[in-house]
Amino acid sequence: MARVLVIGSGAREHALVWKLKQSSRVAEIYAAPGNAGMATIATTLNVKSTEIDALAAIAQERKIDLTVVGPEVPLAQGIVDVFESCGLSIFGPSKAAAQIEASKVFSKELMQKYSIPCAVSRSFKSYVKARDYVKSQHPPIVVKADGLAAGKGVIIADTTAKALTALSDIMEKHSFGDAGNNVVIEECLVGKEVSLLAFTDGTTVVPMAPACDYKRVGDGDTGLNTGGMGSYSPPGFFGSEMVEKVKKTILEPAVRAMAEEGYQYKGVLYAGLMLTADGPKVMEFNCRFGDPETQAMLPRLDTDLLDIMLAVVDGSLKKVKIRWRDEACVGVILASGGYPGKYNIGIPINGLDKVDSDVMVFHAGTRVNDGVICTDGGRVLTVAAMGSNIATARDKVYRNIRRITFDGCHYRRDIGEREVVV
Repeated sequence: MARVLVIGSGAREHALVWKLKQSSRVAEIYAAPGNAGMATIATTLNVKSTEIDALAAIAQERKIDLTVVGPEVPLAQGIVDVFESCGLSIFGPSKAAAQIEASKVFSKELMQKYSIPCAVSRSFKSYVKARDYVKSQHPPIVVKADGLAAGKGVIIADTTAKALTALSDIMEKHSFGDAGNNVVIEECLVGKEVSLLAFTDGTTVVPMAPACDYKRVGDGDTGLNTGGMGSYSPPGFFGSEMVEKVKKTILEPAVRAMAEEGYQYKGVLYAGLMLTADGPKVMEFNCRFGDPETQAMLPRLDTDLLDIMLAVVDGSLKKVKIRWRDEACVGVILASGGYPGKYNIGIPINGLDKVDSDVMVFHAGTRVNDGVICTDGGRVLTVAAMGSNIATARDKVYRNIRRITFDGCHYRRDIGEREVVV
């Protein structure tokens, strides 16, 4: 029986805890720092996900058999390297391998060197050279901060003026801090977006069920970019043949490329894809489970997640048969008033006990104040439901969302709508 530690505090981590809890081989689950939702099914620890030495000490003291890292920041900081140096088993890529997300420049240069399909781009350290390059391009233009920016460091500018403003914000005003010391400027790919994640032990690559997420805050993909406002799985336009094609042309070549560069890649490799007229192309690689995709994917997983993760860690992934349920899943984020801008916290949440028993409510920004569950972040909850198809899952999700209330709550009403044939 295993003791498992999940690092992180979002709905993604709540979904991971929830899924691992279903394993017959899991004895105890800890979450650091966790949230109000995770506290109902795991022991939460008041340690931040970036307090790596403290987390390693806890893993040793509590005899943790496997640590699972949710967010990208501790991975980029080298938590896997620290844990492994202590003889601790941990699921995720090393600091060097996590560069595939932590540095847009590194990722783009890797793709170009190994002919992995992606947008045409150039990277710059000089603001003046970047500015001159932007002026020579035809909009729309994509401007990306090199480093981690909580999912908000990518600006799609539909005019040259907006691209120049974005560039100035990133490189001169340092709106994303050191993440904007370098930038990547690339062509804007056109097509349908899809996320395809894969488990890999550095040799074997096994794709997960595909999913689609929604980055803009408003219905119809309007408003500011967010960390994600909802997701659904599977997308009808991205079948098994396309999954296999992306595995062969993108996922496996990326894992091999990392090995060639001296970085064995283990954990989850996330490919954000655009299905262009020329075929699937990579918009970005991430080094961990996606949020909100995880909340729509894990309910469909029909294989013990602990077995998969342990196989990834010990290099035996090829021995595991990973199965997915045929049902669809839709997840919708409930956000605080004002998000993704300024918002208040500490607002009581009502109706959590009113949802149907087969509907999943994954907590993100929540905490308990005087026995009452309150908001504690911008993205507060993910409400997810399964159904025989996307339409059925959508109906169940939105029927239940109406039962949950808190002042300022807002959410998109079109998650999965494009999959429903009227």
